[in-house]
Amino acid sequence: MKVINSLKDNERTVFSFELLPPLKGNDASKIYEVIDSLLDFKPQYINITTHRDEMLYQEMPDGTIVKKIVRKRPGTVAIAASIQHKYGIPVVPHILCGGFSKSETEHVLIDLNFLGINNILALRGDGNKNDAVFRPDPEGHAHANELVQQIVNLRHGKYLDEDMKNRTPLDFCIGVAGYPEKHFEAPNPESDMEYLKQKVEAGADYIVTQMFFNNSTYYAFVERCRKAGITVPIVPGIKPIGLLNQLTVLPKIFRIDLPHELSTELAKCHTNEEAGIVGKEWAIQQARDLVAHNVPGLHFYTYGLLDNTRKILEAVF
Repeated sequence: MKVINSLKDNERTVFSFELLPPLKGNDASKIYEVIDSLLDFKPQYINITTHRDEMLYQEMPDGTIVKKIVRKRPGTVAIAASIQHKYGIPVVPHILCGGFSKSETEHVLIDLNFLGINNILALRGDGNKNDAVFRPDPEGHAHANELVQQIVNLRHGKYLDEDMKNRTPLDFCIGVAGYPEKHFEAPNPESDMEYLKQKVEAGADYIVTQMFFNNSTYYAFVERCRKAGITVPIVPGIKPIGLLNQLTVLPKIFRIDLPHELSTELAKCHTNEEAGIVGKEWAIQQARDLVAHNVPGLHFYTYGLLDNTRKILEAVF
């Protein structure tokens, strides 16, 4: 089933969550444990993140610098296919601009189609850690709307090789990211909204938001989207806080604000356990309010917080 159908056809708010592929050298057992523990809540789809290669620089004994390319979490396509086959739940692998050429993207999409996976989340992705600004692959896309357009072209059987004789259409449901507090690189909210609209006009079927901790921020974002002519479903992304250092780490990395009430309570905590309790209660109140406002779905960024996520779902669904 396509994600857009789950979002539109269900009368109640649906639940989905996001997983990291295993680190290189690990098996899929921990991934399956997470899924098994959340099956009671009937997840409608599961997102699988993708990570680009990292460039590491190592100094040799003679003083020369050697560049080493490493991908710490390979296997997004394989783990996605494994999950969908094992559980029968639609999976949504992330497809990135950063670190991938147009040809590599096309090949991944062909593989996904062979595997019966027809949902994807199209993202620009992060830049290389060693670059001050995002630099696309020389043969890749610089912006997510361009990536969406390539995927839409495949819906119509338009491949990169114009001389191909057999042009089987690949019909993917496409999700894209939205930023209630704007993307940190956007010069202003108005420009950020224009970029989002470009992705939707290119063919995106729905939007999933970056994490936020003030629901009024999400509601205002949805209102701005509707005024801009964006009519697709907008799924709120929820991140339960579970670690004490996230009080400072989340605002720094994701360029988001924590409400004063939440930051004040977290500042009183002395352990991760205490911070997790505060984060869980905050997420419960967020989720209950969003469900009461009939949002199409709740998408949880569960990374490393399985127990908290389950307790939140028990309190909400």
